[in-house]
Amino acid sequence: MENLDLENLSFEDALIKLESIVRELESGRIKLDDAVSAYEKAVALKKFCEQKLKAAELKIEKLEIGKNGELSTTPLDKIEE
Repeated sequence: MENLDLENLSFEDALIKLESIVRELESGRIKLDDAVSAYEKAVALKKFCEQKLKAAELKIEKLEIGKNGELSTTPLDKIEE
């Protein structure tokens, strides 16, 4: 397995790598030492993806038009379901 360069990795690329590792581990055709290394990389990729998603979530806001016609935003966590 190659070393991970998370700093220059997009969310999509990280997810693809994570899915690939999971498929490889599920296949059962990987040596124990390689499986441990792959698992450690999968954990790092999962954490990276979660951080990217959280950062994106914090940036998402709902645009609203007020009674006076002015635009305002509401943070995602304040939007009613």
